[in-house]
Amino acid sequence: MPSKLRLGALASGGGTNLQSIIDRCGDGTLNAEIVLVVSNNPQAGALDRARKAGIPCLCIDHREFADREEFDRAVVAALQEAGVELVVLAGFMRIISGVFLEAFPERIMNIHPALLPAFPGLHVQRKALEYGARFAGCTVHLVDGGVDTGPIIIQAVIAVLDDDTEESLSARILQQEHRIYPRAIQLFAEGRLRIEGRRVRIEPPLCPAEAVLTNPPLE
Repeated sequence: MPSKLRLGALASGGGTNLQSIIDRCGDGTLNAEIVLVVSNNPQAGALDRARKAGIPCLCIDHREFADREEFDRAVVAALQEAGVELVVLAGFMRIISGVFLEAFPERIMNIHPALLPAFPGLHVQRKALEYGARFAGCTVHLVDGGVDTGPIIIQAVIAVLDDDTEESLSARILQQEHRIYPRAIQLFAEGRLRIEGRRVRIEPPLCPAEAVLTNPPLE
């Protein structure tokens, strides 16, 4: 068995995506271990989840720093001291600066509750409903210097239902987030991701050529 990938997780809120990663590490589906959880929010539920799982965690409050770069340097130092190999953003409500990107090039993942490049930013389920999209979903991508613009690793697609609300659509997307985020991390742990510009190649390829979705169905 290859050595476990050392993860550092950043979270600002309740940490349900963090919990999905903790669970998959625990059941052996994911060949990784979370060696540190960092939050910028002292009240984050993610910190409670880490403590319950026996994972080292700390709060680095961004309000105590003069600027974003100074805050990022403190977080990076903590991650590097813990020997983190891959950083996963699990509801981390801070924009990543160049300090982070230089410290962990192509080694920062994020999950976004929309099918990028459609609907980056905030309130994306509301935007999808207002636009009349037939499909919604979620995306795991590598982080670059933009907002939700990094190379895409994996996406999950769900149909938008006629009676969907922002809350119901968000809940069904969240279920898929919990499935695809650990999978993306596992692909990284297996060394199967190759980045070519904006494309992330998965070796060997996994998607069948005939995979097609339509909404409404053709029959």
